[in-house]
Amino acid sequence: MAELDDIIHQPLRLKIMAALNALPATAGLEFSRLKKLTGATDGNLGAHIETLAKAGYVQVDKAFVGKKPQTTVTATAAGRGAFARHVATLQEIIAGRQV
Repeated sequence: MAELDDIIHQPLRLKIMAALNALPATAGLEFSRLKKLTGATDGNLGAHIETLAKAGYVQVDKAFVGKKPQTTVTATAAGRGAFARHVATLQEIIAGRQV
């Protein structure tokens, strides 16, 4: 059986990756939308997004809309692959398959 991905396995990061993987490959979510979906605080969400970005699992784009900053987070191809492997491993565990 494959190993669980320690980066994705943390509950908030798992929520972030699940939300991003529900979108088309090139679509992302604004920080405020991710915050609402996950129930995280600004600081906590930012720290976990940074962890995912350092692992290459998400891309973070910052822009200004009018005079307001806007941060958009998008799952990378590597992040989508890691999430798919993580979910497959969870499914193996649920199915009771042994190593």
